[in-house]
Amino acid sequence: MNSKRVALTTFDNPYDPFMQFDRWFLYDVGRGYNSCSFLARIAKTSDSLSEEENETEIERAIDEIVKQDFTNTYKKVTR
Repeated sequence: MNSKRVALTTFDNPYDPFMQFDRWFLYDVGRGYNSCSFLARIAKTSDSLSEEENETEIERAIDEIVKQDFTNTYKKVTR
């Protein structure tokens, strides 16, 4: 399995979505970004896919969101 982890965040969010998820989430939702919901709408994940396949799909969706983000709001972070 791929050990690289990816997440979608915004440029203005000061919290780490990996290490400070609760704070990150409260900031994100409080500003109206709703990044988790947005990502869930774009990523075509499924219980019938393996965990690795779902992770690949999530990264694809994050890349798509960042590519289409003409307001320069979102960025991809990696661990």
